[in-house]
Amino acid sequence: YTQNSQGKVMFDHITIRVSDLDKTRKFYSNALAALGYRLTADQEYGGVKVIAFGKNRNETWFTTDRPVSGPLHLAWKAESKEQVDAFYEAAIKAGGKDNGKPGFRKEYHENYYGAFVFDPDGNNIEAVWGNS
Repeated sequence: YTQNSQGKVMFDHITIRVSDLDKTRKFYSNALAALGYRLTADQEYGGVKVIAFGKNRNETWFTTDRPVSGPLHLAWKAESKEQVDAFYEAAIKAGGKDNGKPGFRKEYHENYYGAFVFDPDGNNIEAVWGNS
C-alpha cells in the first residue's frame, strides 16, 4: 500500500489486465523477486484467472479479463541501489525491454535512483530508490 504525507493509506492494491497470464507470471516472478516480492495468489474468481504479487499480502494483481490495461507506468520502491540494479537485470533476463538503465535521475530529484523496463504488454515498470 502507499501512504500520503500524513501517513494515511492511499490505495490497497492495483489490478492490471494483461494479454498472457503465463508470460506475466514468469516475467514478474523474476523481476519482482529482486525487490523482495513473491507470487502471493494464483487462483480463479468467477471464472477469471488471476495472480498477485506482494511482500506479505496481495498488492499487485494481474488478470486476463478484458480489456487489456495500459500501457501503464508502475514503480516499485527498492530498499537500495543494488536492488534497483538486480531488478533491472532480472527483468531484462525475463524478457523485458530496456527503457532506462539503472542510474541517478537528478531531473526528478537529487537522490532518485531508478531503472525502467517495458514488460511483455508494453507497460513501463520501474524500481526506484532514494529520498523524495
